[in-house]
Amino acid sequence: MIAAIVSAKEGDQVTILEHMDTLGKKLLSTGNGRCNLTNKRQERSCYHSENPDFPVPALKQFGCEETIRFFGRLGLFFKERDGYVYPRASQASTVREALLSALSDRKVAIRTGCQVHEILKEAPEANGGFLVCMEDTCVAADALVLACGGMAAPFTGSDGSGYDLAASLGHRLIPPVPALTGLFAAGSPLKKAAGVRTDGTITLYIEEKGRRRFVASDTGELQITDYGISGIPAFQVSRYASRAILEKKQVSAELNFLPEYEEKEVSAILLHALSLDRDCFRLLCGLFPEKLAAVLLKRAGIPLHALSGHLDEGRKRKLLDLSCRFPLEIVAVNDFAKAQVTAGGVDTREVSSKTMESKLVPGLYFAGELLDVDGCCGGYNLQWAWASGFLAGKQGRP
Repeated sequence: MIAAIVSAKEGDQVTILEHMDTLGKKLLSTGNGRCNLTNKRQERSCYHSENPDFPVPALKQFGCEETIRFFGRLGLFFKERDGYVYPRASQASTVREALLSALSDRKVAIRTGCQVHEILKEAPEANGGFLVCMEDTCVAADALVLACGGMAAPFTGSDGSGYDLAASLGHRLIPPVPALTGLFAAGSPLKKAAGVRTDGTITLYIEEKGRRRFVASDTGELQITDYGISGIPAFQVSRYASRAILEKKQVSAELNFLPEYEEKEVSAILLHALSLDRDCFRLLCGLFPEKLAAVLLKRAGIPLHALSGHLDEGRKRKLLDLSCRFPLEIVAVNDFAKAQVTAGGVDTREVSSKTMESKLVPGLYFAGELLDVDGCCGGYNLQWAWASGFLAGKQGRP
């Protein structure tokens, strides 16, 4: 939609071919229905790609300020929370309606229910451009933008069909994997605490050549599930787990359930509490949710209502370790149906970072999740959609 609006503003005759029955369905579910448009904290580390420098030039041309200005011109007002920018109405539908109105104002033709099966370059009927073929008709175009999305949340239309179209035009793909999704732990060691939400830090490691390598870490509200761990911190590291599991590497994680304290402080707090000769469960409920406290005691080999003064040093140390470094073996991630975004896609080394034009096929442009760029939670994936769509719509024009 952004690419079409910008292209039509430049004077082009623009047609959108949409295989769903309506435009922008996926947009409606972003930000839990509130649409986290962008984020004022824009750092290089917020975006990921096999070609890590690729997103930078696009975001310099169309970043957070440009996004707010663009949508402001479409009639939206905004509110901000800790850098997270939302529409003032807190409804994703207002963003979608603003885009649809802009498309209508610029006379963009919209065809829904279109299943594109083939794209032909330089077919005689295309006069040197592209011929986009559907079941019963073909459309000729001088320039073509592929903005088909990835594979996450397929019920919204992201079925991965754009990858086949890109590959048919000669582009290499970085294997797509689910990202911003939950992690499955072997044996579900936290199952008894399922449903608990608690502050914590998750640290992810990958086994390579017999050595455990730190990969990523994030702190926030963890959500304990019957299969493992979810919540934004787990989402933020999930892309690395997905890729490693696809490559048959061993993945492990550690959970720190007391992230606000240094480990020396945790040791002092716990050892002092355990020296009071009180009911262990009641002691731990001052630090942790009840269900989590019960799991920690069981894993440490401590009876639920044992008196703390009777514990040996070994079990005290075990409880300390579990509180700060609860180990998980990560064996899988939630599939694309439950993922918020796709990591992987069209290899950006074959695409111009300044215009989104293919380096292999003149006149072919890419935008959004179809490219091998994925962002953190917090408005970054939408910001990438706006930026790449804007540049693709400009098609290299100043």
